[in-house]
This record gives sequence, C-alpha cells and structure tokens, in this order.
Amino acid sequence: MDQPAPIAGNPGPPAAPPPLRQRLTIPVLAFGGILMAVMQTVVVPLLPDLPRLTHSSAGTVSWTVTATLLAGAVLTPVLGRAGDMYGKRRVLTGALALMTVGSVMCALSSDITVLIVARALQGAAASVVPLSISILRDELPPERRGSAVALMSSTVGIGAALGLPLAALVVQYYDWHTMFWLTSLLGAVGVAAVGWAVRESPVRESGRFDVLGALGLAAGLTCLLLGVSQGGEWGWGSPRVLGLFGAAVLVLALWWWQQLRTEQPLVDLHLVTRPRVGLSHVAALLTGFAFYANSLVTAQLVQAPKTTGYGLGLSIVATGLCLLPGGVTMLLFSPLSARISATRGPRITLALGAAVIACGYVVRIADSRDLWMIILGATVVATGTTLAYSALPTLILRAVPANQTASANGVNVLMRTIGQATSSAAVAAVLTHHTSLVGGAPVATLHGYLLAFAMAGVVALVAGGAALSIPGDRAPDDTPRAGSRTESARDDALEGA
Repeated sequence: MDQPAPIAGNPGPPAAPPPLRQRLTIPVLAFGGILMAVMQTVVVPLLPDLPRLTHSSAGTVSWTVTATLLAGAVLTPVLGRAGDMYGKRRVLTGALALMTVGSVMCALSSDITVLIVARALQGAAASVVPLSISILRDELPPERRGSAVALMSSTVGIGAALGLPLAALVVQYYDWHTMFWLTSLLGAVGVAAVGWAVRESPVRESGRFDVLGALGLAAGLTCLLLGVSQGGEWGWGSPRVLGLFGAAVLVLALWWWQQLRTEQPLVDLHLVTRPRVGLSHVAALLTGFAFYANSLVTAQLVQAPKTTGYGLGLSIVATGLCLLPGGVTMLLFSPLSARISATRGPRITLALGAAVIACGYVVRIADSRDLWMIILGATVVATGTTLAYSALPTLILRAVPANQTASANGVNVLMRTIGQATSSAAVAAVLTHHTSLVGGAPVATLHGYLLAFAMAGVVALVAGGAALSIPGDRAPDDTPRAGSRTESARDDALEGA
C-alpha cells in the first residue's frame, strides 16, 4: 500500500537522537587527550625528590622526562601513518594501552631504569591527539567538526594545567606510587571507553608500511632531540652534542632522499613541501616554542625564593594553581576559536592566536612581581595558545587528503614537540647566562626571565607572520580524497593563484 504523501509545511516527526555511543565519541576522545597531557605532567613534582627515592643522580632522573619526549616525537608520525593504514581506533587504543602499561610499571617499581623505560612507553600517548582529530574528521559532519577539533587541540593545555597541581597534591599527602596507580586506573578507563564509544573509521590508506622510513625518522629525530635536550648539561660544543647534531643532519638527509624515492613513503614529502602544509608545520614549530616558555618560566619564577627580590617562594602545589586559570581558559575559548576559523579561516585564527601570545608576554615583561599580574599574563598566553593550537589541525584537515589526515597531523604535532624542546633549551641557556648568587647558590635574575619572555614574544610574532603567509583556505569538502599527481598539480596551481 502506498504511503500518504507528507503534508506541505509539516516537517514530520523529529529525527531520532543519535545513539549514546555516538554522542559520547567527542567526550571520550577529549578525555584521552587530557589524560595524555596529565600523564606527561605528573612526573614534574617528583623530579626534586626522585634522586633520593630511586638512589640515582639528578642527571639520570632527568631521563624520566627526556625519554617521554623522545618516544613521543618519534612515535607520533609513525603511529599516525599506522592509523591511516590499519585503523585509527585500533592504533589509538594501542597508544593508550602502552601509556597505561607504562603507568603500571611506574607504580610497581622504584628502580630508575624501569621508570625510564616506563616513561618511554608513556610517550606513545603523544599520538592520541592527531589520531583523535583524524577520527573526528571521518566521523563528524562539517558543521560539528570545527568545534570538536578545537576542543581536541585544547586538551593538551587543559591536561597540563590539571596534571601539575593534581600530581603535587598526591605527592605531598600520599606515597608517590599512588599517583601512578591513579593514572593507571584512568588509563584503563580511557582504553575501555575508546573501545566502547569510538567506531573504527572506514577511511584507510592502502599499501605497505614503510619500515625503513620509520627507522630512519626515528634515528634522525632521536639524535636531533637528544642533542637539543641535553646540550645544556653536556655542553653545546662538546663532542657528544656536535656528533649528535651531525648524525641528525646526515640521517635525516638520507631519510629525505629515501622518502622521495619510495612509492609509499612514511611521510608524503611532496605534500609536506606544498606551502599550505609546509608553512602550517613551520607555524606549529614556532607556536610550540612560544607557548612552552610560558609554563616553563612561570613555574621557575614563582618558586624562586623571596630573597631574590622578585620571587614569591611558592610551593609546587601553589605553582600548579597559578597555571590552572590558563587551562580553564583554554577550555572556554576553544568554541570561539572554531567560530573564528569558520568565519575568517583558520590561518587568521592562527595569526590572531600568535598575536595574543605576544600580548601575553608584553604583560609578563610589564610586571612579573605581582602574583595577579603573573597569572593574568600566563592566562593571556594560554588564550592565544588555544586559538593557535585549535587552528593548526583545521589547516591540516583542509590541505591534505582524508586518507593521510592522521600522519599529516602527526607531523604537525612533531613540529610542536621540536619547538617545545628547542624552547626549553633556549630558555635554559638564557637563564644560565643571567644568574646571581643568592645565599651562595646561583639563581636566575629577573632580567634573565624578562629576556626569555621577550624571546618567546618575538617568536610568537614570527609565527603570526608565517600564518599569514599560508595560501588561502579551501573548504573541507573540496579537499582531495587521494594523492594523485593530477590533484597535486591542481593544488599547486591553486596555491600559486
């Protein structure tokens, strides 16, 4: 029997709400991003006491941070490519599982070697954000995608702001292993939630995984980041550091040559060298540099003893609370970032974010003695970081094929990581060269801190310039679905227009 025609003007019954699992996809992925950032931060309050707790030297203990940095930088583009080829949810679940296993190992042991290995395993979680952004691209309609991607990008700052005071409170009132048992529980919840609420994306990249490219990239990045992160301790002119930098240049040059000649490379360098993608990566590196100086310098500044004349002598718990407003701001401003990107384009959002970061450092230079001004300046920098970090993945989404989203975002996150590592080394070098004796011990001067703020502010302005140099945005629906030569030529023509 024929169904009656609908009455004109009657919209019919309302559409059924999406299933609960589908509605929880975004919160679950955001929880994974926050958990990743928390896991990277929780070891910071332990660093002063770990030499005593593990019967090891301060230099050895520093590897609990360095190992996570190196592993995250190496694995992020590799796991991104694996997600594009073998399934993003599968690789995302594996990354969260490795993070959880590492946390359990930290909870069970006080041996420094075990802790360093465990922290390296936790570095795999750095791929959570690019993989999640790729899943959101595949699963969400365009009208919901922008705000979801902005929220996902902001989870890095939110988790870092939450992790420091949380870890400090646990370490202050409980055995330090308790902190890792707590993160183990949260990690297990994250793995289960992703398995339940996130469906596997049907978008795949066919072909064979480039094992040689992965090994070459891992070796080159390890040499580069090891030299950057340890240069201050080993000496920038020491044979070890110079040898690492030389090896990095040689290995990465050979890797670049191999990638250009491989039929299915780990990283599509033809795509990376297009201005719309390459300049986005440059902006990511510069933004990572500018952002990281904020939390790094603020933590040291407010904990400096009052006898310096500028320090506030705050505890690590109070320091974390100083950074907490910035994390809350990142959560609140992520929808605004998505709205600006939708109306003006993500490159404008990125440039605006860089300008706001620079303004935040102007506030820091104007007054770094009063606590409320320190919090205000740090929060302004965090606001600019939200705008910038939320725009970067949107730029990538609009510039690469859907079947390369995770690997391209993985490279973008890698560039942020390199920027952060370089920022840490640069800030350390500035503060080391501007010290004075306080109570017989060398302490960084206020002038050194102000120079670090000025350096980060200038880099932020350069990042804004790089953002404005990115060719005009194209709507997501026009993004090529496969990386053919014809599409590459068409994109190059569009960029040159």
